[in-house]
Amino acid sequence: MGFLNKLFGVKEKESLDQGLQKTKEGFLTKLSKAVAGKSTVDEEVLDDLEDALVSADVGVDTTIEIIKKIEERVARDKYLNTSELNRILRDEIEQLLVDAPAANSYAFDSDLPTKPYIILVVGVNGVGKTTTIGKLAYNFKQAGKSVLLGAADTFRAAAVDQLTIWSERVGVPIVKQDMGSDPAAVAFDTVQSAVSRGSEVVLIDTAGRLHNKAHLMEELSKIKRVIQKFIPDAPHEVLLVLDGSTGQNALEQAKHFTAATDVTALAITKLDGTAKGGVVLAIANQFKIPVKFIGVGEKMTDLLVFDKHEFVDSLFKTD
Repeated sequence: MGFLNKLFGVKEKESLDQGLQKTKEGFLTKLSKAVAGKSTVDEEVLDDLEDALVSADVGVDTTIEIIKKIEERVARDKYLNTSELNRILRDEIEQLLVDAPAANSYAFDSDLPTKPYIILVVGVNGVGKTTTIGKLAYNFKQAGKSVLLGAADTFRAAAVDQLTIWSERVGVPIVKQDMGSDPAAVAFDTVQSAVSRGSEVVLIDTAGRLHNKAHLMEELSKIKRVIQKFIPDAPHEVLLVLDGSTGQNALEQAKHFTAATDVTALAITKLDGTAKGGVVLAIANQFKIPVKFIGVGEKMTDLLVFDKHEFVDSLFKTD
């Protein structure tokens, strides 16, 4: 985790603490009620703990898994007291969160495994996909990397316009075509342009319609095939953007997209202002896909590289 320590400075930690405030308040309030006046972890404490986890949108399956592990500890240790419960719960939650494979672990300022590093960004409309691409472009550029955007969501004029605004705001070039153009053709042009420009990071936006899974699968497969004609091992990352404030809805979207394409990493947005931040645990656990970025605010710097230790620490912070 060394490469993340330099990334998680005081500012990042403050953003994370503030972004998880609502989730933490609901969760910790229920957790402290669950153990109030109790000296050991009994059936009633576990029932109340289950309620606290489900309320934070940790999801039923993941909650059952956590409770089962704590029950095993209670059975083994016999007189497990409630003051130990926090520590054990923290451990169990942290263990549920999947680490990105070493080859795919990077901070904005760390060396990229390959150049150009091509990230295909997927997700339904309205989850903050284009905004996330803009924030990623900003953070990579701030770290001294050359970035190129590709506007392959050609079905909505608004998507191309929005991405163009971000490219101007951040000061990075964009490859785009007319609305209704073939998304794969835009992706091909983007990659070709990245190679000739010597771009280090390429962020390609894709259409976010989910009404027809077969069509979505076909379109994403075509984009991948076309990119691979130019760079055989690309895309190097398929990043699924999910809106954390929609709770269990985000889980449904993850089901559709993981069935339609090989998602390698997750970005979970809009965690500030929601009490449903526990959905991060549910998604990471259910799909065994690493959460790579989380959005905890409006500012460009409020997109953080995910660090599971820091996330769990902020979730349990009582001050």
